[in-house]
Amino acid sequence: MARILTAVAWPYANGPRHIGHVSGFGVPSDVFSRFMRMSGHDVLMVSGTDEHGTPIGVQAEREGLTNREAADKYNRVIVEDLQGLGLSYDLFTRTTTLNHYAVVQNLFLALHRNGYVVPRVQMGAISPSTGRTLPDRYIEGTCPICGYGSARGDQCDNCGNQLDPIDLIDPRSRINGETPEFVETEHFFLDLPSLAGSLSAWLQTRTDWRPNVLKFSENLIAELKPRAITRDIDWGVPIPLEGWSEQPMKRLYVWFDAVIGYLSASIEWAKRSGDPEAWRKWWTVGDESQARGYYFMGKDNIVFHSVIWPGILLGHNGQGDHGGEPGEEYGVLDLPSEVVSSEYLTMSGAKFSTSRNQVIYVGDFLREFGPDALRYFIAVAGPETTDSDFTWDEFVRRTNFELANEWGNLVNRSISLAWKNNGAIPTPNALQDVDRALLETAARSYEVVGELLGRNRFKAAISEAMRLVQSANRYLSETEPWKLKDDPARRDTVLHTALQVVSDANTLLTPFLPHAAQKVFEALGGEGVWAAQPQIRTVSEEGGPDYPVLMGDYANEQAVWASRPIVPGTPLVKPTPLFTKLDEELGRTGPSWARIDA
Repeated sequence: MARILTAVAWPYANGPRHIGHVSGFGVPSDVFSRFMRMSGHDVLMVSGTDEHGTPIGVQAEREGLTNREAADKYNRVIVEDLQGLGLSYDLFTRTTTLNHYAVVQNLFLALHRNGYVVPRVQMGAISPSTGRTLPDRYIEGTCPICGYGSARGDQCDNCGNQLDPIDLIDPRSRINGETPEFVETEHFFLDLPSLAGSLSAWLQTRTDWRPNVLKFSENLIAELKPRAITRDIDWGVPIPLEGWSEQPMKRLYVWFDAVIGYLSASIEWAKRSGDPEAWRKWWTVGDESQARGYYFMGKDNIVFHSVIWPGILLGHNGQGDHGGEPGEEYGVLDLPSEVVSSEYLTMSGAKFSTSRNQVIYVGDFLREFGPDALRYFIAVAGPETTDSDFTWDEFVRRTNFELANEWGNLVNRSISLAWKNNGAIPTPNALQDVDRALLETAARSYEVVGELLGRNRFKAAISEAMRLVQSANRYLSETEPWKLKDDPARRDTVLHTALQVVSDANTLLTPFLPHAAQKVFEALGGEGVWAAQPQIRTVSEEGGPDYPVLMGDYANEQAVWASRPIVPGTPLVKPTPLFTKLDEELGRTGPSWARIDA
């Protein structure tokens, strides 16, 4: 058994999240975590809402709210959506907790003591109309390196190079289109060049990463520059140094504090679990055979997880190019074992865009279609290694012909036939070659699907699981148990074999379709929790307000990654449809509420 840290990218709390977001950070991380728990590993899955920075202030002003009120509003919306989607967090928290502030400040001080955080004067961007600081990501222009016309002030998404806003050609504010003014201001910088050698040596050990992630990260190392980690803003974590902490318009910036959230969430989880030091089992082991950290995000966040966060950890540990001492509070912290990045989910050929009303919000989708249809689409057709396109036609086709016709129909007719003829799981008699062949296929599928899931190859894994479903449907069509009234012994053997494979296929599909898996488990006579779901809990923090979190009791679920022999004589009831087929017209028009800019 190993300890598995599933570190999930933090959704930004300036509005509801759309299905493109959860296709990158949400569903893949949950499929992986559920599989690892079923395989007997000790999983800690953590994240939360990212609540600092200018985007929160912009949204708050738009709605006539304070920054905190806006963060509270969208934190709850996101918590409810992720709970509805069934994402099995051990803790989904937020970055506005006192615990998070303390952890961020501890890491900052360790970096500062080791000389990896240094003050520098830079030219900061100011909005001429408001006098406010414009963060790097709110400035766009032409990249001076590759000529890409929509480069951001922190990096170019086309060539991947790190930038400063003043480097951009024809810079403009993404908020109102005006040209920013640049003024001198002093800030702290993460001295990435003094970490480059250690980062490069570490990346060379990451031989099992996805090739696109590794190559992208290696290319960035050669171009590293010091990167500002503070901003002239009043909404963020205070800078814990004399002369800085008293300044109301100087704060640690959002990208720096958000990546530290993986550690702060783990520490908060430990406190809430009753063992404040329990987090160390996932962070300070120093042996990847005992603890491995998997980080899940969309491709636009690779640089923060494969270069900047490891750089922060190396600097904190005193393992950068000029050494140092480990942070006093936490000691030597483990670096990521693997960065699991997804590409973009587009919508009818265009990138999801809230500003252009080309978006499908998670909450709207769940209310109309439930969680497992979305989870299935993301797993089987999502942006795992290349950009993929969501269309209503493809969603309807996969829901109707794969979920309803193949999987749902197999479950329904197998259980219906057994219920009608026996009222219970029938007792098998002598097996024939065709029975043994199907059972052997099911037994082999555990190894095949499990190996793929362990390597985060979700599309191939669910395709293999559905291949077993197709084999079972062919078996029923060929053996025709409904015609065996005069041979009940053979009929019962066929039905028992079919039900056993339904049980096995349900296990293989549990990480992907946990809600449906619970229903199938119960339809086969199971009692209790098969696939546990996250719960919304209101928690308190001394000195701070109450807030909602996602947590769950996953230790007592019955799902394990192994064949579970069905028991003859277990009573059955008439099943209900597992999935509802969708109107084909929906594939042509989409639902009326879908926010699509014509």
